[in-house]
Amino acid sequence: MRHRLQVVEELWESVLRQECGQNMVDLLRELRDLCSPEGQATNDQASSAVKLIEQLNINEAIRAARAFALYFQLINIIEQEYEQRQQLSRYEVETEPTDAEIASNVNYSSNQREDDAPVSRGIAAELLRKNYLEKAQVKPKGTFAALFPYLFKLNVPPQQIQRLIAHLDVRLVFTAHPTEIVRHTIRDKQRQVVQLLQKLDALENHSGATAGGYAWEAADVREQLLEEIRLWWRTDELHQFKPTVLDEVDYALHYFQEVLFDGIPQLYKRFKHTLSNTFPWLEPPSKNFCSFGSWVGSDRDGNPSVTPEITWQTACYQRKMVLGRYIQSVKNLIELLSVSMHWSDVLPDLLESLELDQSQLSEVYDALALRYRQEPYRLKLAYVLKRLENTRDRNLALYNRETPKNQDSPLYLSGDDFLAELRMIQRNLTETGLSCRELENLICQVEIFGFNLTQLDIRQESSRHADALNEILEYLQILPQPYNELSEEQRVAWLTGELQTRRPLIPAELPFSEKTNDVIETFRVVRSLQQEFGLNICQTYIISMCRDVSDVLEVLLLAKEARLFDPAIAVGTIQVVPLFETVEDLQRSRSVMRKLFELPLYRALLAGGYEQTKTESVVVDENSSSPASPASPAPSPLSPNLQEVMLGYSDSNKDSGFLSSNWEIHKAQKSLQQIAENYDINLRIFHGRGGSVGRGGGPAYEAILAQPGHSINGRIKITEQGEVLASKYSLLDLALYHMETITTAVIQASLLRTGFDDIEPWNEIMEELAARSRQHYRALIYEQPDFVDFFHEVTPIEEISQLQISSRPARRPSGKKDLTSLRAIPWVFSWTQTRFLLPSWYGVGTALQEFLNEEPEEHLKLLRYFYVKWPFFKMVISKAEMTLAKVDMQMAHHYVQELSKPEDQLRFAKVFDQIASEFYLTRDLVLKITDHNRLLDGDPVLQRSVQLRNGTIVPLGFIQVSLLKRLRQSLNSTATSGVIHSRYSKGELLRGALLTINGIAAGMRNTG
Repeated sequence: MRHRLQVVEELWESVLRQECGQNMVDLLRELRDLCSPEGQATNDQASSAVKLIEQLNINEAIRAARAFALYFQLINIIEQEYEQRQQLSRYEVETEPTDAEIASNVNYSSNQREDDAPVSRGIAAELLRKNYLEKAQVKPKGTFAALFPYLFKLNVPPQQIQRLIAHLDVRLVFTAHPTEIVRHTIRDKQRQVVQLLQKLDALENHSGATAGGYAWEAADVREQLLEEIRLWWRTDELHQFKPTVLDEVDYALHYFQEVLFDGIPQLYKRFKHTLSNTFPWLEPPSKNFCSFGSWVGSDRDGNPSVTPEITWQTACYQRKMVLGRYIQSVKNLIELLSVSMHWSDVLPDLLESLELDQSQLSEVYDALALRYRQEPYRLKLAYVLKRLENTRDRNLALYNRETPKNQDSPLYLSGDDFLAELRMIQRNLTETGLSCRELENLICQVEIFGFNLTQLDIRQESSRHADALNEILEYLQILPQPYNELSEEQRVAWLTGELQTRRPLIPAELPFSEKTNDVIETFRVVRSLQQEFGLNICQTYIISMCRDVSDVLEVLLLAKEARLFDPAIAVGTIQVVPLFETVEDLQRSRSVMRKLFELPLYRALLAGGYEQTKTESVVVDENSSSPASPASPAPSPLSPNLQEVMLGYSDSNKDSGFLSSNWEIHKAQKSLQQIAENYDINLRIFHGRGGSVGRGGGPAYEAILAQPGHSINGRIKITEQGEVLASKYSLLDLALYHMETITTAVIQASLLRTGFDDIEPWNEIMEELAARSRQHYRALIYEQPDFVDFFHEVTPIEEISQLQISSRPARRPSGKKDLTSLRAIPWVFSWTQTRFLLPSWYGVGTALQEFLNEEPEEHLKLLRYFYVKWPFFKMVISKAEMTLAKVDMQMAHHYVQELSKPEDQLRFAKVFDQIASEFYLTRDLVLKITDHNRLLDGDPVLQRSVQLRNGTIVPLGFIQVSLLKRLRQSLNSTATSGVIHSRYSKGELLRGALLTINGIAAGMRNTG
């Protein structure tokens, strides 16, 4: 590790020396060395750095910003690849954790933290090396190899484990917003650097001496690295244009193409192997126990660029990628399976299928029959290949909305047809004593990905459905008053009645507004997708900002109009998923779901139709303790009696603050699970977690273990936000470890439940803390009259809005520059850039202090006990501690001083003092509860990593402030006089500011 850091630092300085001259290298060293040992900005440092930076012209400032950003990227590459090696080394020695280790509830998932890839300066390489030495000694918590022996040791009944494994369902859903801030082109450069570093490792030992080849070979690889980094330096980091939705689709599919397509079968093998080591008599799960969904190309909430046509093209695009991989795999199998009938028997079913293929694909027979006359597997696979190619060609025509040529050509209508042929080949091999690992891998991939790759979730905001129905009903003159003026009771009554009739409501030709037509066409395209790609391509419709029962029934009515729901038999092909986001909506979620479950029509839909409800005893008494009778198998294509509910971390956090948001989500899960059990309904919670702590991010392993009661039950669905995809899925072993830790946590949380969440006095204390925290948070965010101006002036929110990183606007459609319309992603991004990180901790300190004031000694003991024993409280405090360690209040103060207008200095100083006071209070109380002297003393590896990264980002923050100040002065002078008095153009200054935003995002390793 130390050797690699030295190599990269030498290459970095060499490139800068060649491109910018020695003076720039000296300047960067001087700026970097100004940092304090703790990684925080100081007043002396700020003064010295500002003097240096103010002397730079715009080109020099931009070069300095780019240089730091490049350094972050290079170090991140090294650490990520090194972390992958650490995961591999952990598997070489499969040690199980001790009872004390698991019982302590200190569960770390080293690759899932926001702070996962620490950034180091060259002078701190030795500290970083020690970090990784310590990390290497950590036993592999969160792995199958640790979990199953532990379950065995605790005497968990094998029948319980088997039941859980049988319905294990882990779904990871990729999202596009805000997409990764790093360009696709830069990602390609990074991969090339990784490959060259690996090659250099093979040629050199840790001291830099030649190890596995000639000296000139190592020198040649170093030269290649130098060339690659120079090309990278001359490549633009900023997107040249706003990415389209299909650009975002391509970006998300990159991870499947490069890592996940080949990696998922290995996850299954890892599970199967480790399970058999401890419980050899248990059956492994289905191969698709871990599956993927996507919002990329289908999430239209606030994104007018996601049209029905785009969603159709997205599905075709996904099928194109997966068919391309299958075609290559079949070509490889043709080369591999050279079995001759002279030396091996063949079962009759294979020979019969060859005869059928000959009649359907005579051109293949004519071309290859002689070549493969004694090689039946090759001939069979040649027919398979031709069918795949025909399927690919048809898909391309559908993508372009053209009529497919040769429509009668034999092809595969679904992945199941393809899978059946592969299994027949496998059965023939097995019956004749042969096996083929490549064929087994392909079968596993087809079982997991089919022809669709991922399931597409549709998402739309609730008011869009109400507005569409309002316009439709006004046009048809059905209601005596506008639909939007009806009360909730009136809406539910009308919708319930309308849902029970087969009479069409919406005409085939759409004479409505563009917005209403878009809503209607979205449901119609879902119907088309299911007809073409199979029901599995799209079964979920998510309603964001869901508040009432009518929001769900509106979607069901629109689905009925698109023939996605048959009211006569109450069978549907789409599941309506309410998304509860704000604190108020989370609190009402219990009531909304209970009312829905009381509706016979909705209950029949969940059961699989009216016929199924006749065989059930529906429990309507919420307080009943007697179990309902089990449902018989349903003919519905949807999973019987399964209700998915999504919980929104981002908007609830923005609405009420970190502590209140987490508690309200925790409570909602408990109450929703109770409601579902009372109605004999299986619940799947969909967690809308973001990448940063302010949007629900953090270690997924800890977060899952902190879920209440039995809200998991072997099922979980989690968003994987665009900004963290690269850190989790760029490298195979990191991706495998990430998926394994999530699966392990789901199993552990389902089987080993604690009773701490049900201790009523504890819940009452948390309720009190959450309420106090929310009150203090909202007093600043929504009641402090100067706060909105403060936010817009001292953070780079306006400049962030101009970054070409997402097809989705930064604000909701209202367009107002207020906090309500601002999306959670740029909200969190802005506070991260300025080192406040305010959404992740503000309000926590005041809530804790007010509680301690009541009984200082006793309440402190109680909070410490919570921290040790209660996984939820431990998770909340740990997340807050991690974020507080990343805050740099001195740097934040520098943003306030330098970016505030003279007339605003006094009022903004008061806002800053209020924030700073809460920060120091929160920090001190977190230290008291954790009994640490410094933040993160309980995790010295993470502690050093945060310090090192903090320090390296400091000079880049000073450069950002300088450029933002110049840019805004330029804009102000233009606005007042129409003439730019600055030496630099607005474009140059904006470009420099955006480059610093890129650089800080790379250093902090998260955006929003």
